Amino acid sequence: MWNYNKDVMDHFLNPRNVGEVENADGVGEVGNMSCGDALKFTFKLDENGRIAEAKFKTFGCASAIASSSALTELVKGMTLEEAAKVTNQDIVKILGELPEEKMHCSVMGMEALQAAIADYRGESLADNEEHDGQIICKCFGVTDSTIKNVAKTNNLHKASEITNYCKAGGACGACIDKIQEILDDMWQAPENQELARDAGSFDKLSIVQKIMKIQEIIDREIKPLLEKDGGSLELVDLRGNLVLVRLQGRCASCPASNVTLKNTVEEKLKEFLSPELKVENC
Repeated sequence: MWNYNKDVMDHFLNPRNVGEVENADGVGEVGNMSCGDALKFTFKLDENGRIAEAKFKTFGCASAIASSSALTELVKGMTLEEAAKVTNQDIVKILGELPEEKMHCSVMGMEALQAAIADYRGESLADNEEHDGQIICKCFGVTDSTIKNVAKTNNLHKASEITNYCKAGGACGACIDKIQEILDDMWQAPENQELARDAGSFDKLSIVQKIMKIQEIIDREIKPLLEKDGGSLELVDLRGNLVLVRLQGRCASCPASNVTLKNTVEEKLKEFLSPELKVENC
């Protein structure tokens, strides 16, 4: 049983805007029922060119229903230019959080919105280089362009993370190595170096700015992982490159706490902020 928060459960049990807009201006259909998830998103514009009505029909789990419901609420009142900038992270923000393994549901919502906007404009998502490309995951029909787009939007560096966000590699697993190669090449490209991690910039930050950055990564990337197993983490202090934390919940008494500190906490801070950072429990 997934540990959903109250906002996700509310959108799941009381979904908003279920159905299909009559005489819709834009229709977007993504996913495939044979793969376990499918979503149809429709919208209608008002006389000022803003989204006045948005509805969805989905075949999927609680996360898919909640993400779709949140999406319809999010885009109401937006212009198409504003809606085109909506990412899956914006959907997750409405919900508070989603289990990492269910992030692909928020991505499906983003893609359905993009497909509906393309439909209104008389375009095809295949005309967009972010959705075109070579199919890497044959099981789910995911292209290299989609993998790169999802990775950039969500700052993903590992193939297992890509699986969580768009299912690629989640069936037979034959494409896992290829997905990792794509990620490694993408983040090593000069134009993506700053997006991946700029250790020099982190070193130039003030102590207060560094602490704020560390807290941001803890809240966004680390705590959700620990909370799945009943644990948590508190930032205590920063002394040079040494990050002092206090493990809480089940993590505090877990015999593998040192492994958690090194393989999860320290590695995430190194990945997103600086390879010089070290972590200790106090």
